[in-house]
Amino acid sequence: MSRQADHTLLTERIEFPDNRLLLHLCGALDHHLKLMEHHLQVTLSPQGNGLLITASRPQIKKVRQLLERLYTALEQGHSVDHQWVEQGIRTLDSKKTWHSPPAHPSHTVTPADRELVLRTPRRLLYPRTTKQAEYLQALGQADLTFAIGPAGTGKTYLAVAAAVTQWLEGRVARIILTRPAIEAGEKLGFLPGDLQAKVDPYLRPLHDALYAMLGPEKVERMLARNELEVAPLAYMRGRTLDEAFIILDEAQNTTTEQMKMFLTRFGEGSRAAISGDITQIDLPKNQPSGLVQAAKILQNIPEAVFVHFTHQDVVRHPLVRKIVQAYEQAQAGTNKKSFARSPAD
Repeated sequence: MSRQADHTLLTERIEFPDNRLLLHLCGALDHHLKLMEHHLQVTLSPQGNGLLITASRPQIKKVRQLLERLYTALEQGHSVDHQWVEQGIRTLDSKKTWHSPPAHPSHTVTPADRELVLRTPRRLLYPRTTKQAEYLQALGQADLTFAIGPAGTGKTYLAVAAAVTQWLEGRVARIILTRPAIEAGEKLGFLPGDLQAKVDPYLRPLHDALYAMLGPEKVERMLARNELEVAPLAYMRGRTLDEAFIILDEAQNTTTEQMKMFLTRFGEGSRAAISGDITQIDLPKNQPSGLVQAAKILQNIPEAVFVHFTHQDVVRHPLVRKIVQAYEQAQAGTNKKSFARSPAD
């Protein structure tokens, strides 16, 4: 009888005091919950500020233990990802000791940082690192924000989220997304179709971010009403952009002239976010990057805020962080060798 009782399905509720931490606990699109469901044969359903756990009594006990451990780690400022969820699952049925995720200084998010929440119709976003918190604060307050750093740090995604949030709040009348049409190290050749079909490959990452936050139908309605514009950088010339949130993505591939042109498009009530990775410049070798030059020329203008990300701020798969770090170290070694040779040249 006791064995049968152990396999009877029960439903219990577990509550968490901070909804923002609960979102981190669940993971993007509830990915962490799905991992637990798959490995532990349970059903986890978000409900208000808690979760409903449906499983046998022994499994409910295990899942509670795992959820409480992960939530405690989040309270302590740790960054919990799918690898730490999987590690927690493995330790439940073994004698291995649970180790909380490492709290790197750049990933220790304070309670004040967690107040920087961006609310879009489909997503709630909040900073996962202190640099992201600094970036969100700048996007909310500064007229001109530069985000410089490697891929995977949330530069573009958070800028789009800030634009959507401010449009929903009525702080801007429209959103303009742009980027230079530069191929990343390969020639794509002739692209068939009309103008929209030709520029879509360059602007697809911006479209994807919008769809994730607003949904395709909402995006199409905004485009039809001119509340949203997604266009290559060349189309900004000669215009004055009023009451708009303007995002320039892949800015490392702008020329000096293009960057100056973009920066002088400001109109009344507008603000701009400019993002780029200066380690991935696709311009011809003799062509200086407009982003690199702007970082030097505008550094003493107080209205222009610069946020610099590093590999420590990468929030994609942990492997991406290691790859970026390896390239940074390789580049640093190359620079040292070049400097050592220069006196003899």
